[in-house]
Amino acid sequence: MDFLKGNIKSIYLKYLAAAFGSALISSVYATVDMAMVGQYQGPEGTAALAVVTPIWNIIYSLGLLMGIGGSVIFSMLRGQSRDNQRRSNEYFTAALIGACFLALVTWVGIGLFDRQLLILFGADETLLPLAREYVLPVKFALPTFLLNQMLAAFLRNDGNPGLATKAVLFGGIFNIFGDYFCVFVLDWGMFGAGFATAVGSVLSFLLMLTHFISKKNTLALVRPLALPHKLREIAVTGFSTFFIDVAMGILTVFFNRQILKYLGTDALAVYGIIVNISTFVQCCAYSIGQASQPVISTNFGAGQGGRIRITLRYALVTAAVFALLWTGVSIAVPNLYVRIFMAPTAEVLAIAPYIIRCYSLSFLLLPLNIFSTYYFQAVMKPAASFIVSVARGVVISGLLIFLLPVLAGPDSIWFAMPVTELVTSVYVVWKIREYTRQLPERAA
Repeated sequence: MDFLKGNIKSIYLKYLAAAFGSALISSVYATVDMAMVGQYQGPEGTAALAVVTPIWNIIYSLGLLMGIGGSVIFSMLRGQSRDNQRRSNEYFTAALIGACFLALVTWVGIGLFDRQLLILFGADETLLPLAREYVLPVKFALPTFLLNQMLAAFLRNDGNPGLATKAVLFGGIFNIFGDYFCVFVLDWGMFGAGFATAVGSVLSFLLMLTHFISKKNTLALVRPLALPHKLREIAVTGFSTFFIDVAMGILTVFFNRQILKYLGTDALAVYGIIVNISTFVQCCAYSIGQASQPVISTNFGAGQGGRIRITLRYALVTAAVFALLWTGVSIAVPNLYVRIFMAPTAEVLAIAPYIIRCYSLSFLLLPLNIFSTYYFQAVMKPAASFIVSVARGVVISGLLIFLLPVLAGPDSIWFAMPVTELVTSVYVVWKIREYTRQLPERAA
C-alpha cells in the first residue's frame, strides 16, 4: 500500500479497521479474565484483578516503547527515500534487540518478585492469594505479551496490518473460550483465567512470526551501526506511548490505595470494572493513532503536508465518534457493565452508577488526548508528546487523586480523570494547531 500516493481515505479506513481490531482484542485478554473471574469469584476476584492491572500496563508499555518508537523512524526513513531500506531495518533490528532485553528483565522481575509487586500495587491479605494464583501461569509466557506489541507495530508499518489483527484476534478468541473452559469446566478459577491468557498470547506470537516468510515482508535483521544511539532515538520517539500505559499502571496503584483508604472493597471492585472499560476506550484511541501514524510518518519524511492534514481530519472525526459513543453508553447503562463483569451484590449495584457516570466523563476527551501523542511522535515533536503523556498520566491526575478526597470528600476522587483530560486537552489543541500550520503546503 502506497502511503505517498494512494487514496488516503481508503488507506486510513483499512488501517483503522485493522488497528481497531488488534487493539480491541488486546483488551479482551484482561476484560474476559475479569468477567469470568468476577462471575466465578465475585467482587473479590474482580478487585484482585484490579491489583494485577499495573503488571499488564508495564508489559504492554515496554512493547510499545520499542514498537512505536522504532516503527515511526522506520516509516519516516522509507518516506524520505526508497534507498533507505537497509537503514530502516537497522532500526527494526535495534528495536527487536531492545524488546528482547526488556522482556528478559521484566520476566525475571515479575517472576521473582510478584508478591512484592502485588502488595505495592494495592493487594491486601485477602486479595494477594487470588492475584498470585492468576499471575502464576502468566509468568511462563510473559515475554510474548511484550513482543506481540512490538511486532504488531512493525507489521502495520510494513504494510501488513491484517496479519497483526488476525494474530491478536486468534489469541483473543482462544482466550474467550479457554477462559470459560479453564475457569468453569475445569474449575481452575483464577489460575485457569491466567492459563488461558498465557496460551492465547503464545498463539498470537506464533502467528505474527509468519509475516517473515510472507511475500509482503521487507523487514530484515541487519547489524545496526551505533546500536546505543539507535536505541536512544527509539526510546525518545516512543517514550510518550510507553508512558501512557505506565502511567495507567501508576494511576491504578494510586486509585487502589486511595479507594481502599476512603471507600472500601466494593468501590475498588467497581473501579476494577472502570479500569477495563477505560482500557477499551484507550484501545479505540490507540487504533486511531496506529492507523494514522504510518501515513503521517511516511508523508512527513517526504514533505507531503497536504496528505498529513487530510489524515489528521479523519483521525479527529474518528476520535469524536468514539468519545461520544463510550460516554453515552457509560452514562445510559452503567450497571450493564457491572452485570457483565461480576455477580454483583446489592451494595455494588447501589454505588456503581454514580461512580461510573462520574468517571466516564473523562471519555469525552481521552481519545483526542491519546491520539495527540501519536500525532506529535509522527511529526517528530516528541517533547509535546512527552508533556501530554506525563501531565495527564501522573502530574495532574496524581495530584487530583490525592487532593480531591481531602478537599472535597471521598466521592470526589471519581472526578480526577475528567478534570485531568479537560486541562490536558487545552494544551493538545494548541499544539496540534501550531504544528499543523508549520507543515509544508505541498499538495496531497
